[in-house]
Amino acid sequence: MPVDELLPFLLGVVVLVGAAVVILGFAEVGLGWLPIVAIIRAIVQLALIAFVLQGALSAWWAVFAFIALMLTTASLTSLRRARELPRGPAGAVVGVVVGALVTLALVLALGLVEREFERVIAIAGIVIGNSMTIATLAMRRFAANLRTGVGEIEAWLSLGARPRRAVQRLRQDSIREALLPGLDQAKNTGLVTLPGAFVGALFGGASPFEAAEFQIVVLAALVLAGAVTAVLGTSIAAGAGRLPAPEH
Repeated sequence: MPVDELLPFLLGVVVLVGAAVVILGFAEVGLGWLPIVAIIRAIVQLALIAFVLQGALSAWWAVFAFIALMLTTASLTSLRRARELPRGPAGAVVGVVVGALVTLALVLALGLVEREFERVIAIAGIVIGNSMTIATLAMRRFAANLRTGVGEIEAWLSLGARPRRAVQRLRQDSIREALLPGLDQAKNTGLVTLPGAFVGALFGGASPFEAAEFQIVVLAALVLAGAVTAVLGTSIAAGAGRLPAPEH
């Protein structure tokens, strides 16, 4: 971006984020400066990634290394968000890695995305990011359900049920709630939202039909990755045999 365009661009971003901070402050949400910190990190990280990708798009080993970096970062983020569950961190990491890799392998094996550096990195970034979000949502909801559902769990255990069976309904609710936002977005794609993959493909010179085709692949991949991540991650967490402290 030319220098004469950079300052107006940054000022525009500051206005948007500053407005969000003011609104959240008046609402006393308690996020403080987190929105600003998040955007600053995003700007720095995307700037660095832009430089890295200029070299990463020239060899497959570099592409795989970059995907490994994305997986590592996503796993660490989900791990921190899942610490309320005894085996939550392990479940989050396994869910993210397996969910993303299984989905990417199937997408490439089925030929749904051309095996070009740019396309592989694009689909990988979208899928890994979604798996990270799903892991966080599922684990946090599962932990909350376990805290509030102690009575139900104890009732099942008193009847001789195994711990995994005692938390089954709570786990199913966690998976459902984690997946619903993405499924609602997929259901309303084209009517309510124009997803980033579709718009990005258009900006990249693809025809509307090519952009729609890529977006459909992305949506299907997100459904699979989310399902694997949520089911596998919560399954591992459910086998801990210990519960978070109940709410009082």
